[in-house]
Amino acid sequence: MKSRLYAVFLFVFAFFVTEASGQAKKWSLQECVEYALKNNISIKLAALDAEVVNIARKDAWGAFLPTANAQGSHSWNIGLNQNITTGLLENQTTQFTSVGLNVGVDIYKGLQNLNRYRRANLAIISAQYTTLKMQEDVALNVANAYLQVLFNKENLKVQEQQLAYDNKQMERVQELVEGGAVPRGDLLDVKATVAADYQRKVAAENTLLISKLSLAQLMQLEDFQNFDTQDGDYEVEADPILLEQPSTIYNKAKELRTEIKIAKANVEIAEKDVKIARGAYQPTITGFYSLTTRAAYSDRILGSILDPNNPTTSIGFVDGTNQLVFTNNYVPVLGRYAPIMDQFNDNKGHSFGIGVSVPILNGFAVRNNVERSKVELERSRITLEQREQDLEKNVYTAYTDAMGALKAYDAAVSASGAREESLNYAKERYEVGLINVFDLNQAQTLAVNAQSEVLRTKYDYIFRVKILEFYFGVPISQISQK
Repeated sequence: MKSRLYAVFLFVFAFFVTEASGQAKKWSLQECVEYALKNNISIKLAALDAEVVNIARKDAWGAFLPTANAQGSHSWNIGLNQNITTGLLENQTTQFTSVGLNVGVDIYKGLQNLNRYRRANLAIISAQYTTLKMQEDVALNVANAYLQVLFNKENLKVQEQQLAYDNKQMERVQELVEGGAVPRGDLLDVKATVAADYQRKVAAENTLLISKLSLAQLMQLEDFQNFDTQDGDYEVEADPILLEQPSTIYNKAKELRTEIKIAKANVEIAEKDVKIARGAYQPTITGFYSLTTRAAYSDRILGSILDPNNPTTSIGFVDGTNQLVFTNNYVPVLGRYAPIMDQFNDNKGHSFGIGVSVPILNGFAVRNNVERSKVELERSRITLEQREQDLEKNVYTAYTDAMGALKAYDAAVSASGAREESLNYAKERYEVGLINVFDLNQAQTLAVNAQSEVLRTKYDYIFRVKILEFYFGVPISQISQK
């Protein structure tokens, strides 16, 4: 009973596993590229760099605005201090409050602020090109990894077909050995061949698994265990791009390729850096405005007031012995100085004006900055020239590689056809006893190798063509399929 329940459990488990694997998503190349562009870590980092550049432009824009800063302070003076009303020294606690507002604005600064803002705009363009270049590189790597998966899939099919064929051959030789038609040594040779086929099949399975894992990781796909690509028979034919001249492809690539646009943007940025550095030779004119006010107060006897019942013209104040000096009918008053808000209003002070700073001698700092910026400008121009030369070399190399890959594929197809005919001929000779099983296995191995070479050259040609089309502006995610 337990064994029956166990068998039912295995059947149900196998059913659900089969259903789950049958419903697993099959990814197309375009889907893989689009997913990678949204999730690739390198692209996300490049996008963050672009955000930093955008913030830098806000800094450059902020340089046109005035600066405004408020300030304030409050202090306590404890002990022997001068009374600010009487001028006498008294042992007292006095509080002082001061507040102010300073405003400044650049009127003229050698056009440095304007050039910095223009430079910031160019830096944004360069950052956008850099992000685009990262996306293009990721798309190209995904396409290469995707084609590698397809090649490993078909190569696994070849190894499985070879194993199936050799198993049938082993069964046939087994019958012939039992009938006494062939020696037992032939059966041992076939068994060894089947074992070798099984090893190659296992190696092909591992290679396919690793290639799928590499593609999934490149896409930043979390559920890579169930990842799989769409199956299909991809066409191999002379692509129209091969009808173009390499010079034509190069000229178009100079207009479209992102690395050239980045290099050109960097030249323009370096030119702005030179103008910014030269702006430091010119005078700087700034405008300023300042508002200050203050108040002071103390909880002490500050003076006296006239007794309304006995008026007089004399006034009494606190003396240095902390005793009130009475004159006629004055009485002491306990209180503060004038009200705080009245003091703030009465003590207001304004200052404004224009400041001019003329650079005369600053340890050659300005001159050295200009010279450094000129060196960087020349470096960026040389870099642009180098990028153009590299692009020309890459285009001609890609064109030659694509043409060579097509020829290699045609040669591999011809060789595979010849090996297939040779294998059929070897089978016929083996059937009539003209060759032994070792010679038959040799012919079989050569035929399988030739078939594998067809697959290798096929996908190598597809990828080489994609690189060439990439330089010509064709999207990387398009592959012809039968």
